[in-house]
Amino acid sequence: MTLIADNLCRVNDRIAEAAGRAGRDPSEITLVAVTKKQPVSAVLEVLAAGAFDLGENYVQEAADKREDVTSGRWHLLGHLQSNKAKVAVTLFDLVQSVDSVKLARALGSQAASLGRVQEILLQVHLGEEETKFGLLPDAAADSAAEIAGLPGIALRGLMGIAPNGVEARPYFQQLRGLFEALPAKNAKILSMGMTGDFEAAIEEGATLIRIGTAIFGPRN
Repeated sequence: MTLIADNLCRVNDRIAEAAGRAGRDPSEITLVAVTKKQPVSAVLEVLAAGAFDLGENYVQEAADKREDVTSGRWHLLGHLQSNKAKVAVTLFDLVQSVDSVKLARALGSQAASLGRVQEILLQVHLGEEETKFGLLPDAAADSAAEIAGLPGIALRGLMGIAPNGVEARPYFQQLRGLFEALPAKNAKILSMGMTGDFEAAIEEGATLIRIGTAIFGPRN
């Protein structure tokens, strides 16, 4: 077994344990292997080890990798500018980082022109970190209602990143509250939790977690 395969197995065991503590079925939780800054060889290795969902932060990096990787379900996790919407809809199955009505409209327009529907999550800004993106929590419900009606868009839920250096659980509870207030058809995916806090996220209701370091090791 390779190191990546071994790490993936350990992460899956930790997912199962966290789900068990919360009285949940581990099969309810999707693991996205975050391949940002990883070489194509590592992407192929994690797919061979049983991963299926892959997360990238940058459009161009994903485009380069997809020339060599033809399988998997691809997620955009990083900030996206509206002028890159045309490329994004050709690369990603799920755009998790939609942080404005303007961006959602651009994605929907581009997807509709291709005769398809783009699945998205709305990113909510948890905490007050200036380096993070997302809709303010107080604006999330109204924005979700507007975005859900756009052509070419399928709103599936919410994504959030807990602030660094603080207890994550209260922020996960806040995001879950916003998620549960969405109409049922738009509340399918609650994306929260990364290497340092994914077990707490699972215990607080995450249906999707985003793991890089615990699978691939520290990035260079």
